[in-house]
Amino acid sequence: MIKNATQKFVPISEIRNGIVILNDGNMRAVLSSSSLNLSLKSADEQTAAINGFQTFLNSLDFNIQIFLQSRRLDIRNYLNILRQREKEVVEDLLKIQIREYIDFVQKFTEQQAIMTKSFFIVVPYDVPSVTGFGSSRMSDQEFLKNYNSLLQRVNVVKSTLTSLGLKIELTQTEDLVELYYKIFNPNELDAPTLNQVEE
Repeated sequence: MIKNATQKFVPISEIRNGIVILNDGNMRAVLSSSSLNLSLKSADEQTAAINGFQTFLNSLDFNIQIFLQSRRLDIRNYLNILRQREKEVVEDLLKIQIREYIDFVQKFTEQQAIMTKSFFIVVPYDVPSVTGFGSSRMSDQEFLKNYNSLLQRVNVVKSTLTSLGLKIELTQTEDLVELYYKIFNPNELDAPTLNQVEE
């Protein structure tokens, strides 16, 4: 369960086995998607991709949500690797070059807002006859039954979009925790670990 200062505004009861369970008991799968650069394709390929995507949307008998997340590139781990390398090298000239490169990267990223873009598809499954869900936790048996129904929808989305040349993956629990944490805490760089969230 997500526990932080904004918890009362977060409509999530728990994240279990890579599936989001909302406060009302309904379930959501979040798929990550690669992008498709149409500008690098021929006119015929562009038309085929657009028509294929249109056919995919028209074939669905359930709603999906597609969203793009833009996030400032976090280079701290990269800089830490460089600093460690700087400590390890013996040659003075190489140390100087690494130090200058670190300074360059820091200044460049401070002056330029370098963004990463991530694409997601939310696949819903509204659990039948959910009443009075409240604080009660879905049993393992109920979860498995509903999970299998949701997974059928996930497989429809995944197989169709994969055939269009996209790489589609089911977002796992730890990545979902990070994703939702950053959505509800946009000014914080560090998301909690899964252990911290479940404490």
